[in-house]
Amino acid sequence: MSEETTPTGAVQAQPGATFTVEKIYVKDVSFEAPGAPQVFNESGAPELQMNLNQKVQRLSDTAFEVVLGVTLTCNMAGKTAYLCEVQQAGVFTLAGFEDAGVDAMLGTQCPNLLYPYAAATVAQLIQVGGFPPFFMQPINFEGLYAENLRQRAQQMTSGNTDLGGTETVGNA
Repeated sequence: MSEETTPTGAVQAQPGATFTVEKIYVKDVSFEAPGAPQVFNESGAPELQMNLNQKVQRLSDTAFEVVLGVTLTCNMAGKTAYLCEVQQAGVFTLAGFEDAGVDAMLGTQCPNLLYPYAAATVAQLIQVGGFPPFFMQPINFEGLYAENLRQRAQQMTSGNTDLGGTETVGNA
């Protein structure tokens, strides 16, 4: 029996398929407050820009490293108040899935598991950097994956088959 795909691209588990979280870890982290301490006296509304990206590396036939990158930039009065970058990673084992199922699991379930860790690290870095807490909102990785599938299909029909090695899962 093959796996079933829902309209959003999420995969229903195949009989005998296994998904295991082997390790979750911070791969890279950076926090900069280039205008400190003067920036703490700035008034006005902060402008926030968040970018997400995802990289997948095959480690073996069934093991994958997934890295969810979060970059959050805060500008105040035209100056960068802070820049926070976190690469939250995990090693996952996926066995018994067809190729489409592996792709869907890597594009939906893995970032769903990594996101809360990344969000907590971002929030902590910003707060210890002297700024008000920032709580990242939930992200619909299933919707982002479905959009990514749509874009891939569109690229294939337009003749552009260069999909690159890095997968961007969205911008907020």
